[in-house]
Amino acid sequence: MNPDVIDAIQVAPGSLLALNVVLSLIMLGIALDTAPSDFRVVLTHPKPFIIAILAQLLLLPLVTFGLTFVLPVTDSMALGMILVACCPPGNISQVLTHRSGGNVALSVSMTAVGNVMYIFAMPLSIAFWGSLNPRTRDILEAVTLNPGQMLLEVLLIVGLPFGLGLLLRAKLPGFARRAHPIVHWFSLIALVAFIAVALVGNWAIFVSVLGLLVIVVTVHDAVALGLGYGTAVLGGLGTRERKAMTFEVGIRNAGLGLGLVFTFFGGLGGMAIVAGWWGIWDIIAGLIVSSLWAWRTRVRTGSSRGDASGRSIGGREG
Repeated sequence: MNPDVIDAIQVAPGSLLALNVVLSLIMLGIALDTAPSDFRVVLTHPKPFIIAILAQLLLLPLVTFGLTFVLPVTDSMALGMILVACCPPGNISQVLTHRSGGNVALSVSMTAVGNVMYIFAMPLSIAFWGSLNPRTRDILEAVTLNPGQMLLEVLLIVGLPFGLGLLLRAKLPGFARRAHPIVHWFSLIALVAFIAVALVGNWAIFVSVLGLLVIVVTVHDAVALGLGYGTAVLGGLGTRERKAMTFEVGIRNAGLGLGLVFTFFGGLGGMAIVAGWWGIWDIIAGLIVSSLWAWRTRVRTGSSRGDASGRSIGGREG
């Protein structure tokens, strides 16, 4: 059992409010690109979504729970891994799915419905999986984590802006279409900037565990991506659906997790650096995988998307 010797991450006054605003903008951006048809897709083609939600809500936290015993992590790093695994899918998954030639409509629908479910599932999931490990249970008890309070926080950061975005998309589709790319890229760049500033401001802490952190996050992220692909294969989904599933399960909204670390865990060092570095590495790893996938498909078929269009649900390509 590793003692937790990582100091708490310190951020400038007002930074937490700025982070929450950025996270709300991320959810607003997702909703601005979400149409009612994206929810209907789940009803008309439920199989991929059922596989994805089981992989995200059950398998990923379960596998992560096992990794906390296998990897040489501190107590707070273990809880940080569980926290990230319990976060909703990140909106960059749609960009990566499109880049790889995957099923974008499926990715959009899974992200839309998944985020609604995670508003209620995430606080319970963190409390449940965190309490199973004696090492992480001690931290939860020390901070007296209240799932109800976390639910309220998630409703404000995730639910409210998501609902507002859906309303704007329904009532002002033209405005939503123009605003989406601005909100999407601004919030993503702002999140990366926040993480970078936080890491630089706590450079000594970051460097002291850099080697271990890189190994842990790289392994954890690779397992998450592999779990998405593997469950899609076992579920008998087509190649384009496998690509969407890979990123839907493998890409997590670690920025939201980072916000929860500062709100409920006092910026606990191990949790914060895992969530922060995951938020950066997740994008890098996703871009590498999606680019290699697009190149391979282009070589085999002459197109990064194969024979099917990017928004269709069905179809298989080589």
